[in-house]
Amino acid sequence: MNGKDTRTNRTSTTASTARRFAAIGALAVALSAVGVAGPRFQSAHAAMLDIEKDELTFGFIKLTDMAPLAVAKELGYFEDEGLYVTLEPQANWKVLLDRTITGELDGAHMLAGQPIAATIGFGTKAHVITPFSMDLNGNGITVSNEIWAMMKEHVPMEDGKPVHPIKAEYLKPVVDKLKSEGKPFKMGMVFPVSTHNYELRYWLASGGIHPGFYSATDITGQIKADALLSVTPPPQMPATLEAGTINGYCVGEPWNQQAVFKGIGVPVITDWEIQKEHNPEKVFGITAEFAEKYPNTTLAITKALIRAGMWLDANGNANRPKAVEILAKPEYVGADYEVIANSMTGTFEYEKGDKRDVPDFNVFFRYFATYPYYSDAIWYLTQMRRWGQITEHKPDAWYHETAKKVYKPEIYLKAAELLVAEGKAKKEDFPFDADGYRGPQGGFIDGVPFDGSKPNAYIDSLAIGLKSKQMVAGSEVVSN
Repeated sequence: MNGKDTRTNRTSTTASTARRFAAIGALAVALSAVGVAGPRFQSAHAAMLDIEKDELTFGFIKLTDMAPLAVAKELGYFEDEGLYVTLEPQANWKVLLDRTITGELDGAHMLAGQPIAATIGFGTKAHVITPFSMDLNGNGITVSNEIWAMMKEHVPMEDGKPVHPIKAEYLKPVVDKLKSEGKPFKMGMVFPVSTHNYELRYWLASGGIHPGFYSATDITGQIKADALLSVTPPPQMPATLEAGTINGYCVGEPWNQQAVFKGIGVPVITDWEIQKEHNPEKVFGITAEFAEKYPNTTLAITKALIRAGMWLDANGNANRPKAVEILAKPEYVGADYEVIANSMTGTFEYEKGDKRDVPDFNVFFRYFATYPYYSDAIWYLTQMRRWGQITEHKPDAWYHETAKKVYKPEIYLKAAELLVAEGKAKKEDFPFDADGYRGPQGGFIDGVPFDGSKPNAYIDSLAIGLKSKQMVAGSEVVSN
C-alpha cells in the first residue's frame, strides 16, 4: 500500500482481498482440471497466494511499445491479478529511471540498456532488474528530405523504388561531402544507453561512418566521430528535424511515421532490417529491492504483462487495430490513429506512398519475445564496451555475471508456469528448457554473427569500434 488515500486504500484492499480469494479458488480448480504435476508448477502456485502490494504506479514514455502496459490495464489483466495500477507518462528517460530508483514509481517501461547501465554504474548507480522484455524491434532511422535527396543518388532502384535495406554506405558520400564543406552531420537518438543509440551506431559503422567514442572523461560520445549523435526526447524528434537542428534521428514509433505524415523526412531503415534476429527494444524495469520486498507482486505484474503480450500478437496481429485505439488515447501515446496504425498493424511507410509489409516491425510475444535472455543483455554490454561507455577490458565471465544480475528469466518462468496452470497459456509458448542464452545469431546488416557466449571475440570481430583490449585516452585509442 502506498498511503495515498486511506479511504481508497481500504476499499481497494477489501476488493483485492476478495478478488484474490476468488482467484485462488479458480486456480485450484484449474490446477485440478488440467492435472498439473511437478514441484515446479506447485511451488509457483503457492508463491502467488499473497500479493504484498496491490496499488502500483508505473512510468512510461509516449511510444507505441509501451503497449503491454496500456493493454494490461485496459483489458483488466492487472486487476485479474489483484493489482490496481496507475500509468504515468514521464518527461524523459532519465526522469523515468530516477523516479523508479527513488521509489516514486514502482516500475517502468524502460530502454533495454537502462537496467544494465544503472547496475554497472554508467550514469546513475542502482541495482535495477527486468523480469520481462516488452517487445522486439519497433525503431526506425529517419533523415531529412534534403539528406534523402542526396542519399538517393547512391541508392539502387528497382521498378522506380529504392531497394531495401538501405545501407549506411549510401549515406557516407553525403556525410563526406558535408564534412568537406565544414558542415557537421548531426543525428538525434533518445538516450546514451538506448537501443536507438546502439542501432544507429551499428548502422552507421556498417557503412563506414564512425559514430564516435565515449571515454572516462568525455561522455559526449563524439570522439573521432564522422556523425555527431546527441540526445533528443522522442516526441520532440520531428520538430527538431523540421527546425534543421539535426539531419536525422533514430527513434521508436510513432515518431518516424510522424515525419512521413508531416512531409519533413524519410525513414530509410527499420531496426528489423539492421538485425533480423533481434534483441529487446524495451523491458519492464524494477529495482532489485522491489523484487526482493514484493516477490509475489512482481510475479503478478509479470503474469499480467505476459498476457498483454500474448493478446497483442494473437491470431496474426488481429488485435492490433484495437491496440491502436488504446494507444491513440491522450493518456497513452496520444498520436493520431492513422499514424500509430502505419507501423503497429504490420506495415511501415518509408517515402510518402511507399508503404511496405513489415509484419515483424513490432513483436510483443512471438519468437519468445518476452523472455529476458542473458545473451540479449550481453549484446548491449558489448556495444557499451565497443563505443567506450565501459572504459576498460572486461573478461568474458564479467559479461555473464552482469547479465545474470539484471535479466531475470527465473521470475519470468515462474509467472509463465502460473499462467499455464491456470489454462491461460500453453506450455509451448515459453522456453522452459532454455539456459538463458539464444544460440548464435545472424541477420545483422554487416554480416557479422553474434554469439553471446563469447563477448570479447564478438567485440574483436567488428570492423569499427574499440577492440576488447583497447580504451580511449584523451582523443586517442590505446591498448589497455
